[in-house]
Amino acid sequence: MADRRAKKGLVERLQAGESVIVAEGYVLELERRGYLKYGETVPEVVLENPDVVCQLHKELVHAGSDVVMAVTYFGHRDKLKRIDREDDVEKLHRTALRMAREVADETGTLMAGDISNSTIYDPDNPTINAYVKEIFKEQVVWAVEEGADYIVGETFRHFGEAMMALETIQEFGQGVPAVITIVPYKDVTVDGVPVPEAVRRLEAAGAAAVGLNCGRGPETMLPLIREVKKVCQGPVCCLPVCFRTTPERPVWQALSNPENASNPDYDIGAWQCGRTEIGKFAQQLKELGIQYTGLCCGNAANLLRVVAETYGRRPPASRYSSYPDTSVRNRPKFAPLNM
Repeated sequence: MADRRAKKGLVERLQAGESVIVAEGYVLELERRGYLKYGETVPEVVLENPDVVCQLHKELVHAGSDVVMAVTYFGHRDKLKRIDREDDVEKLHRTALRMAREVADETGTLMAGDISNSTIYDPDNPTINAYVKEIFKEQVVWAVEEGADYIVGETFRHFGEAMMALETIQEFGQGVPAVITIVPYKDVTVDGVPVPEAVRRLEAAGAAAVGLNCGRGPETMLPLIREVKKVCQGPVCCLPVCFRTTPERPVWQALSNPENASNPDYDIGAWQCGRTEIGKFAQQLKELGIQYTGLCCGNAANLLRVVAETYGRRPPASRYSSYPDTSVRNRPKFAPLNM
């Protein structure tokens, strides 16, 4: 087993100018595989099929991820309460964190705890927000106790909730670094802060890395991450969804299948990006100087491998890489068998 104390930490890597490749998007991939219910997207799979989660961790490290992120997105107390499993919240978190720690130690990668938007934060409701703070606090405490190398706070629509997550990590995280990302459904957060300014403030407040995740695909994420990069002094994160968003439909929730226009998320796979698109985007991020990158919803091992390879890596999965000039259509044609 690798000695986690001997590994270079997140902050050390970023300060040295290194890139960090991060696999996100676990929830959607587990739903695609048939182990998570579409809709509430609570990661019950952690308790019911932990072997599936563990295998997915290993697949994504094999494809190039430097980080094993605990599958606790939407696994917080309020989400479990909605499905009558609130009593399982600590067990779910500790199980997810321990699995992630085990795979990280086996593979010499970093392990990240994960807290996400609560879906109930309300800037005008102090009572609700005190409850959200308690949700964040227990998640942070569990992550620290289970040995997280750093904690991600992700997919925040409200600047206020993102700042609350950062402050909670700083207060209860015992010095564990925080990475905080905004989901850019619009160019302004729900509570009225321009996205680049929101990210800049999070950096100024002490986050180890800041940026954007989820919401937008490569085409519509790129212009905004350029604006973010202009106002930030330190490491910037960018983890798009792997769907073909456009200026007319800038977020993946705006994409629709003509066969099911009333429920676009249900058929989002129809808009999946290909490897060429992901590779082009990764190259643009690399040229922009984005150090912390990866993929969010729609992520798959073959797509993440393209990101890693674009950043100059050769993960184990590169042994099986295929490129356009070696595709099936370009291979020699064989004469048909005479039957």
